[in-house]
Amino acid sequence: MANNYPAFKSRSAAARRVLQRGARGIAGVEKVASKGVAFWRRAGFPFRAPSVPRGVSVPPKEPHLGAYFDTSFARKPAARAVRRILVAGPVTGMVKFLARPKVEGIDRLSDLAKRTDVGGVIFAPNHHSHIDTPLMTTAVPSPWNDRLVVAAAADYFFDKRTKGTIAALALNAFPIDRETTSRKSSDELRALLARDWSVVIYPEGGRSPDGWGQDFKAGAAYLSIKTGSPVVPVFIDGTGSIFGKGMKRPRRGHVRVIFGAPLFPEENDNTRRFNERIEKAVTLLGDESLTDFWTSRQRAAAGRSTALTGPEYSGWRRQWSLYEHRKLGAAGQRRRQKRRWPNLG
Repeated sequence: MANNYPAFKSRSAAARRVLQRGARGIAGVEKVASKGVAFWRRAGFPFRAPSVPRGVSVPPKEPHLGAYFDTSFARKPAARAVRRILVAGPVTGMVKFLARPKVEGIDRLSDLAKRTDVGGVIFAPNHHSHIDTPLMTTAVPSPWNDRLVVAAAADYFFDKRTKGTIAALALNAFPIDRETTSRKSSDELRALLARDWSVVIYPEGGRSPDGWGQDFKAGAAYLSIKTGSPVVPVFIDGTGSIFGKGMKRPRRGHVRVIFGAPLFPEENDNTRRFNERIEKAVTLLGDESLTDFWTSRQRAAAGRSTALTGPEYSGWRRQWSLYEHRKLGAAGQRRRQKRRWPNLG
């Protein structure tokens, strides 16, 4: 023990010296940092935000997300060139792989395509899935497909900078409120239509929650009346079973897209009446999808067209009616949904 004590004592002294050096080093860092903090506190503009005199109120910063997201960059020549590549490649490939769409009714737009007095066109499809937007970008025919803007939910697609940039660049998405079209969004859409940009706007305001449609909101009718642009009704059948609301991953299927004859606002039309005409036109196309052209017109004349919103009752009876409704045409045959008896226990 006596022989080991000097060695132990020397090691303890070395450890003390290391700790002292470390303490001095930390003290030096703290001193430098305190000087920096003191300088930052004393420094003014431009190192810090300018001070605000008493009695002066500073207006709040303008928001840059949601309905205020700026998508003008997506309509510049460089962005349009990138989008053509994306739509022709990955977007079309994904749509064909998942949906294998069959597009009908293009001939009903031939006269509209020849008119030189018509600029932008408003396409008004029903809405069941996120697949609907890339589907419309590939299904809308020339000459409108190269100048097509898609009205997308501001609170979903434009809640983050990265997501909004991708949506605007790849699909030329434009932020719009689900419930009401704000003055800012309305003015910008009207300006786009005046510059011969066409718009895809979903009158339902959001995806179907249960497979049936929803009541139409008047955004498309309002824009048409204000700008004189025609509204083209569109019925999309089948996307709800591919990637409907609540589904965690998509399933492959077949989709049918039917374009209707363009609708123009009449002289005495108000927004409500014109919106009802648009909804009836999409309802007629939905009946055509399940039956055929002639049968759907006969049923419409007799007032027997199935409403997009489905029956009044709810619960399992509503789902049962949806199953029976889909059996009327090819839609029911391709979905092969398993029929379930209601749980009465």
